[in-house]
Amino acid sequence: MTTPAASPASVDDVPAVIEETARLLAANYVFPEVAERLAALLRRRLEEGAYDTADPAELGARVTADLQSENGDPHLRLKFHPERLLENGDQADLPALRREFAASLGGVPRVELLKGGVALLELAPMLFPLAWAAEPLSAALTLVARADTLILDLRDTVGGDPDTVAFVCSHLLEERTHLNTQYWRAGDRYEQFWTLPHVPGARFGGTDPVYVLTSGRTFSAAEELAYNLQQLGRAVIVGETTRGGAHPREGWAVHPHLEASIPVGRAINPISGTNWEGTGVRPDVSCPAGSALDHALDLANAEPAPRA
Repeated sequence: MTTPAASPASVDDVPAVIEETARLLAANYVFPEVAERLAALLRRRLEEGAYDTADPAELGARVTADLQSENGDPHLRLKFHPERLLENGDQADLPALRREFAASLGGVPRVELLKGGVALLELAPMLFPLAWAAEPLSAALTLVARADTLILDLRDTVGGDPDTVAFVCSHLLEERTHLNTQYWRAGDRYEQFWTLPHVPGARFGGTDPVYVLTSGRTFSAAEELAYNLQQLGRAVIVGETTRGGAHPREGWAVHPHLEASIPVGRAINPISGTNWEGTGVRPDVSCPAGSALDHALDLANAEPAPRA
């Protein structure tokens, strides 16, 4: 017999939650001036009674709406978690994340050979930390390396690790390539991400056609993967404009069921000089996500994709 899960703890001290969220925001958000304005907004809204609720899910939704009111940053949230958080927000979802990793075969739920030498590789629900995902990704990417054309399905990929993005890109490019630069507010520093000089398995390589399927759900690190390949001219993006989150985040538990999710950096593509924040990755071939695979297959059968 399964024991019902306990209800999330109520918010006994809303002012303390709001004050800690405002403090973390001012100290860590990648845009300091915006952070100060939003912190002031949270405190003002608290005084107005806008956050008068003991329900953590409702409080999270109200605060998130205010946090996103200035620039719509989708990574900036007071996120509700049904399961109790650890004190370190970065590890808040670790048990659930491990379950997702196992249930999705390491983030590679589908590898299929289609007609015409086309391989379909789905990466979902996310690009898991490379320490976990290197083995299943290497196996899948080595398997599809023998195909004539690759379709990479990111329609249900909602985030992940930039090192994992670089790992996947390393299998699709021949030369050592600068993929992305992250600016971090902490230390006012820049960090470059490049393809790896060596991969543990076979490469698909830098010349055979690649198509990337996207949807309005495609988010964060999955958007970076699509954007990197698009900017390099390595892949044709097919589907819908993605969600538009280019700011890497960290999380802090401010209540047993509420995590302050705060972007601490921003992506800078070496080719475009910018990123996909707010705009999403715009497809080269626009169509509903549900028909993106059919469109990509038609393109693959009609003409080759652009090559690097």
